[in-house]
Amino acid sequence: MKNFLDIAGYFLCRVDREAGDTISPLKLQKLVYYAQAWSLVFRNKPLFFQDIEAWVSGPIIRDVWNEYKPYNYRDIPAPDELEIEFEKDEIEVLEEVWNTYGELSARYLKELTHSETPWLNARKDLEPAQPSNNIISQDDMKYFYSLMVEA
Repeated sequence: MKNFLDIAGYFLCRVDREAGDTISPLKLQKLVYYAQAWSLVFRNKPLFFQDIEAWVSGPIIRDVWNEYKPYNYRDIPAPDELEIEFEKDEIEVLEEVWNTYGELSARYLKELTHSETPWLNARKDLEPAQPSNNIISQDDMKYFYSLMVEA
């Protein structure tokens, strides 16, 4: 099993910086979240072991937040080199996530996750601006996104 840095690094390497594309910590969070969700659906197992919390800004992996918080809302630079090797089924999930969500803005991805059941369930009794470290259930993620495949 990979860790959050492996998954984040994959997406950071996919950004076409020569074309002027950028990636903020918020967008990176959402891509890593969707990678986990779709791995649960397509591979029937998680990509990484870290929990995902239901923050005001949407699903957040605390370790990703800690790693990239110095960038705030700015572009995260490309890593020097991605040294991790991914399995074929992992790459398929990561590429599907990149192709589906990679062109979307951080704001759009935040709003999208705010409309989806896994995040809503984890925040069910909280005010919209109330901080939370409630864990988003992997069972909720797998169930919700599986319904999208069946539709």
